[in-house]
Amino acid sequence: MCRQPKAVWAVAFACVVAFMGIGLVDPVLKPIAEGLNASPSQVSLLFTSFMAVTGVAMLVTGVVASRIGPKRTLLVGLVVISAGAGLAGMSDTVLGIVGWRALWGLGNALFIATALATIVSSARGSVAQAIIFFEASLGLGIAVGPLVGGVLGAISWRGPFFGVSALMAFAFIVTALLLPATPHTQHATTLADPFRALRHRGLLGVAITALLYNFGSLVLVAFTPFPLGVGAHQIGLIFFGWGVALAFTSVVVAPRLQHRFGTVPTLLVSLVAIAITLAVMAIRTDTKAVLASCVVVAGLFIGITNTLITATVMKAAPVDRGVASAAYSFVRFSGAALAPWVAAVLGERIGMHVPFWVGAVTVVVGAGVLAASRRHLAGVDVQEDEFDEITDEATAVTIGSES
Repeated sequence: MCRQPKAVWAVAFACVVAFMGIGLVDPVLKPIAEGLNASPSQVSLLFTSFMAVTGVAMLVTGVVASRIGPKRTLLVGLVVISAGAGLAGMSDTVLGIVGWRALWGLGNALFIATALATIVSSARGSVAQAIIFFEASLGLGIAVGPLVGGVLGAISWRGPFFGVSALMAFAFIVTALLLPATPHTQHATTLADPFRALRHRGLLGVAITALLYNFGSLVLVAFTPFPLGVGAHQIGLIFFGWGVALAFTSVVVAPRLQHRFGTVPTLLVSLVAIAITLAVMAIRTDTKAVLASCVVVAGLFIGITNTLITATVMKAAPVDRGVASAAYSFVRFSGAALAPWVAAVLGERIGMHVPFWVGAVTVVVGAGVLAASRRHLAGVDVQEDEFDEITDEATAVTIGSES
């Protein structure tokens, strides 16, 4: 894990900063609503626009990266994120912030999908070890982001946005200096390739599972600050605990459970545990201590789920890994984009407990989809060399063919 090329470390650092950027904003959702006289459903559109554009733009990432190269794609993504965050911080209306968050989502798509593929292709060791390295970067960024966001948000709700912009600019410099020029892919991909990849029932099943699971996890992340009703600093501390729990299980616990019990069985248990946690939050919505504790507990299972779903995607279909990532991310992000807005509307019009019930149900349905797709995922626990042989044979047929 520690003896990786400098290219991997450069991308990993940029990943930490990128995922810090996501977490930085979470503590200021309530202050934004108060400062701009906006409702929770209006503020939730910050997540919806971000997720929707990220999901749709994932279809373009492979096309762009295969033509201009992964390094340039990463750098463009970092520039776009920095610009979107800075302009959002200068906005005086919720709709203005929502619009610039959409631009931020475009940069996020260009960066994240390419970063994962770059780390997987450049890291020493197996695909599983490379994914753990990526998830470690993700977890560290998610853990630190809310804490920094809470500190900056206590000064002004604009602080986290400007903080993201500055961090992305710094990540751009580090990536430009440390990441060597990356070769273009052997075959230029097209917009149709991700849809072709989704013909594989295993990949489609995992993507739909991730969509439903993301719906529930986004309810927790985007809606919980409103019933908690505490300041930005306290929200930052709570979600810092969530991020630490997520980082620990994604890097340390998930690989051990995967090795002992298998990928799909571990995923099913983890999804059920997330659903139970959301159900507890629905029952005890009025108790702030229970909500805060459940946020941290959910982080434990979300870390396991994130790592194992990402590992499954890389092996769910015998196609190019960048294409598989784009296809999966398109379904996962664009499909779950409505979750924050739906949760806020349900909370405003029916009751604060309802979004958590809806989140719990969607995660349970996601577990059902995964169980139904189980027979198409029989190869996710095969050894790396066996899997690479299967992939090499099938990629020529699925990706880059003229038929």
